[in-house]
Amino acid sequence: MNEFLSGPVFSRRSIRRYSEKPVDKEQIQAMLSAAMCAPSADDERPWHFIVINDKSVREKLSELSALTHLVKDAPVAIVVCGDEGLQKQQGCWMLDCAASTENILVEAQVLGLGAVWLGIYPVEGRVQRARSILNVPENIIPFAIVAAGYPLERKEPAYRYDARRVHSDLWSIDKNNG
Repeated sequence: MNEFLSGPVFSRRSIRRYSEKPVDKEQIQAMLSAAMCAPSADDERPWHFIVINDKSVREKLSELSALTHLVKDAPVAIVVCGDEGLQKQQGCWMLDCAASTENILVEAQVLGLGAVWLGIYPVEGRVQRARSILNVPENIIPFAIVAAGYPLERKEPAYRYDARRVHSDLWSIDKNNG
């Protein structure tokens, strides 16, 4: 592995098991600050965040899908939402929210926390259920849940570079790699 491949982006892994130790307000603030530093099309920043500390709300969110079950056991969850009313460029809200969600994950890693991205959007049933649980207005779209806490599992960094996915100047097809 290359010596330049270090740091939180390369060591970040999806963590799904957490201790009961609470995440403090300063750590939550740091994750939200990182989220709001994400790049945004035309600087529209069409995001809102719902911080879920209440276990009963996390339990309801854990029933959104088979993959969200772990939210009930995380000390905190952050729901990233897109605001269509803030977008200047149609459809860019979801790109901006994705960048914001990634920043939360990376900052969690920097803080020594574990986190995982759980998608809500674009599955309409999940969007509507999350909207109902969280009392979210119609112009706001629940995009993703980031469950976070002190990890009960450790995962080795995963080196995922794949040269077959890199093309120079124009799209190229390598006969050996499709």
